[in-house]
This record gives sequence, C-alpha cells and structure tokens, in this order.
Amino acid sequence: MRNEALIGYLLHQRPYQEKRALYYLFSQQHGVIHGVGKKGAPLFMPLQLFATGKRDLKTFTQIQITSQTTPQTNNEQKEGAPAILSTVPYSNINGQHQYAALYLNEILWRLLPTEDPMPVLWQHYQDSLQQLKQPLDNTELRLCLRQFEQHLFNELGFTLTLTHDNIEDTIEPDCVYRFLPDVGLLPIMQDAIESEHLDSTTGQTILKGIDVIEMAYLGITKATLNNWSKLHRNLIDHLLDYQPLQSRLLWQQQQRYQ
Repeated sequence: MRNEALIGYLLHQRPYQEKRALYYLFSQQHGVIHGVGKKGAPLFMPLQLFATGKRDLKTFTQIQITSQTTPQTNNEQKEGAPAILSTVPYSNINGQHQYAALYLNEILWRLLPTEDPMPVLWQHYQDSLQQLKQPLDNTELRLCLRQFEQHLFNELGFTLTLTHDNIEDTIEPDCVYRFLPDVGLLPIMQDAIESEHLDSTTGQTILKGIDVIEMAYLGITKATLNNWSKLHRNLIDHLLDYQPLQSRLLWQQQQRYQ
C-alpha cells in the first residue's frame, strides 16, 4: 500500500526508538495491521491515518482522532478535518470499563491474523466500545464481553454446537458433559463426578445437560451468563495456548485492592 487512508482502533503499542512506537492497528479496511508511527496515539478512539509499505511493518503518518467511519482523502481533510491528537481527551472509557476494553484489545491483537479484513468483527468491536462508554452494572459488563467473544469465535471459525454432543447425539437434560475446545461436549458417567466442583478443581468445564439446552435455546442472557462465561474462558485459554492475559491479571489485581 502507498499512502493509503485507513480508519481503525489502536489495539496495542510498544516503544520503537525515541519518538516513535510500534502500533497494532485494527483497521476497518484490512484487519490488523502492524506499523510504526509517532508516539501518542490513544486507545479506544477511532483513528484516521495513512499507511505506506509493502512489507508486514508499515509506516503510519498523520495519525488523527476522527469521528469518520470512512477514510478521508487528502482534499477532504481540508474541510471538517478530524481533531489533532493533542486537542482531544485521551479516552472516555473509564473505571472498570477500561479493563474490559483492554481485554477486548488483547484478545484481538493476540488472536487475529495480520492483514485479514474482518469488517463485520470490526463493527462489533466499535459497537462494544460504545457500550463500554455507558454506565453498566457488572452483569451488563459481562454480557457485553461474552457477546463480543462470540462474534470473535465465529470469525475465527469456532462455532459452538450446543444441541449435540461430540458423536452427534442429542444433548440429554439428565446427562452431564465435559467441554473440550477441539472436540465439543463429551458425556461423562455420573459416577465419575466426585463433586459438584469438578470443573473448578481440574480446570475443566463441566455442564449439566439441562443447562446446555438452556444455553442453546436462550443464547447469552442473564440467566445463562455464568455457564457461557465458563465455556468462553475455556475456549479463550485454549486459543491462547494457556498463556496468561495481562488484562485479566490487571483486572484481578484491581479487584484485590478494592
């Protein structure tokens, strides 16, 4: 690409030389793009910039915060140009919501391939950031995260099947199932369950058949949220090869000191 105008959100950054940074940008046009640009680009704000380069690492220039949803040409910038970085507040996602937004950023830059356009997921990400700017209680916050994770799984090709087990038998309400990310739901013998806390002590996700049926019927709701959270965490950890999430550790530390 040569001086191509992009719209996107910054997911992650690292220092690169004295006055520049290495940016991981989630762009509307090309998915995640890596580039080098001037330090100071904020998180959680829609950015307009220009990208140049044929290799994996692009050069980012004219990074600006914008309210645009499509990139401007050089001529369009002269009229109604987006605000310069230094004149706009850093972020309007605050408090606990900021930890949630950092979590969304981290799973995206760690799981998405580079330069693979994902306009539908990009729109869901933008919508999720808009939700996180609103006052949400803890349940609403968790619902926001679980719903976005589901869109991410679909984009990555991990569609969760909750109507049948791993051998295509219908889920039975009186059975108990173990969830394995690469396999699906495996029925387990009742006498193999030594306690109702099996999943918390072994790191496995154990679900009652009646709960799985409810999840498949209702989707992600307040009534099914806890079980979806267990399932999603298991799948996220699997996709990350069980490497820790820094945003999750920050959240846990914050909760510890409250």
